[in-house]
Amino acid sequence: MSFNRRRLLLGSAALLAGTASTAAPAAAAPAGFPDYRYQRLALVKSKLRYNPTNELIFPTIRGTKDRIPGARAAYYLYYAPHDAPGGICLAYANTLDEEFTEYPGNPIITRNWPGEYSVSHVSSPHAMWNDDVKRMYLYFHGENTVTRLASSADGINFTYEKEVLSTRLQPEGTTETSYARVFRHDLTARGARYVMVFMINNRSNHRDIGWGWSPNARDWTFSQTPLIRHQDVGAVNVGGPHLLFRNNSVYVVYNTDIGSGGNILITEVGRDFSLRRHLGVFHDSVSGSPDNGRAAAPSFGTYQGREYMIYEAGDRLAGNIAIARAV
Repeated sequence: MSFNRRRLLLGSAALLAGTASTAAPAAAAPAGFPDYRYQRLALVKSKLRYNPTNELIFPTIRGTKDRIPGARAAYYLYYAPHDAPGGICLAYANTLDEEFTEYPGNPIITRNWPGEYSVSHVSSPHAMWNDDVKRMYLYFHGENTVTRLASSADGINFTYEKEVLSTRLQPEGTTETSYARVFRHDLTARGARYVMVFMINNRSNHRDIGWGWSPNARDWTFSQTPLIRHQDVGAVNVGGPHLLFRNNSVYVVYNTDIGSGGNILITEVGRDFSLRRHLGVFHDSVSGSPDNGRAAAPSFGTYQGREYMIYEAGDRLAGNIAIARAV
């Protein structure tokens, strides 16, 4: 399958000023980041027992070794449909090169949690093994105005914890706070051990990347200004953020809407999140199947020393979970 692995270096001065810029080819990509080539679909929709809307989004891949005794496989993959009723789902495999097996009890979290919430849908699962408490922390949204947290010792049976983010914690006029991912990263000046990145929308209906910090991955403080603004990278919308750690620095990778290219971009924010160095295209979407011009919401894993990107491929609300491997 043909693919384009070029990376673009955007005009940083124009972007930081909030204006669109014509991208020029970079001499080199940020050191240490591989290119990824599509390998296969992680899941075959027609085989799934639970597939209420025929669309799968927002994967998170997590290794189970030395974390979950008696795990069903070496890797757990969390994903969900988005449209109602949604539902947080699990699949598993022993490698990152094979088709994943659907957990027979899906969904593991539904849109109704007695005594806690009842919503139209739950979606966008992000799993993080919290080594401080030896539990899998699972962040998910439902409705799009609220991000919630549940935790589990085995990665399957979850206990509801709390709401961790909502529109009321952002500036007036905010309409969405969802698609959150959380990472272990020290921000000593802020008394924080964890960082969250998420999608934020407001009445202008242009989506940006927001961020927050926490001492324990449960209780959060949130910036009142976006980490990455859509106009800074010449997009209508940006979303699906993920942090990467290389070169003694921190980077955010995130997707644009299909009308703005449908690619995954990269911005260096630095270890203290004070930089805004927009570095252009991290991964070009494939024009044909499975991307059909849109790659989004990446998650990353390693198998036998090789790096993998597991991502949402395809049109919005018609996507599937794809596996790409470093080349």
